[in-house]
Amino acid sequence: MGKIHVILASMVKLFPNLQLFLILSSLSLLIFLLDSQKIFTSVKSFAGFVTNPISFGLYHSKQSFSRQFGFIWEARSAAQQNRALQENIGKLLSENADLKSQLSEAQAQISQNQHLDPKTYKTTTTRPIGLDRYLKIDKGLKDGVKVGQSVAINDNLIGQVVTASQKGAAVRRLVDPDSKVAAFSFGKSGKAKGILIGQFGTDMLMDKILHEEPIEKDELVYSEGTEGVWPRGLILGRVVEVLEKPNEIFKQAKVVPVFDIRDLDLVFVITE
Repeated sequence: MGKIHVILASMVKLFPNLQLFLILSSLSLLIFLLDSQKIFTSVKSFAGFVTNPISFGLYHSKQSFSRQFGFIWEARSAAQQNRALQENIGKLLSENADLKSQLSEAQAQISQNQHLDPKTYKTTTTRPIGLDRYLKIDKGLKDGVKVGQSVAINDNLIGQVVTASQKGAAVRRLVDPDSKVAAFSFGKSGKAKGILIGQFGTDMLMDKILHEEPIEKDELVYSEGTEGVWPRGLILGRVVEVLEKPNEIFKQAKVVPVFDIRDLDLVFVITE
């Protein structure tokens, strides 16, 4: 008996909760023996019957959550890709617009050179940026644009630079009342000379035409070039009406521009 007590005392030192340990060990052994005899089969079946729907529900919920989370992730990724595509499209459109603008300028310059010989006249390409009394252009002193220079498009004279800053200039148009240009018309019946004077509005008046000089409706009016400012032979406008009175030395002709200044994307300053 003494040895048994000693052994028990040693086990108590090794296992402070010896009683609990023995109880749990006994229960484990009992459950193992009962399970080996298939006593728990019906219990397991009942437990499975109860817990399987719960497990299935949890699995289904997990799958549904995974699909929803995946949809959100894919939608977010698609939105990011869409933004990137929109940015690339915007960049391509901008580059395409720049290329079109450069092509338009190159074509306009070629056309201008066909009407004003680049060996004789040096021109600077400009863009209209405003229109009130004067036509505002986007080139100025730093680009070689100076007061007094002529502005044209192809073989049509637009006007004359009257003010210039470093980055822009103002052009007085032929229809301005301060504009006066030595002009002539040339038609089937011959040539007529006069002075083209701007009027308030969109008209011009070709004045000081001798009565004996022929001029008719729809004839073009050109710059004479005698002032030393304007190139000779540029189109100033088209005759729409001849005004004459008997017994007067001179007659007049009403002239209008051959194009609308508001339709122009480019104009050319004759710098030399």
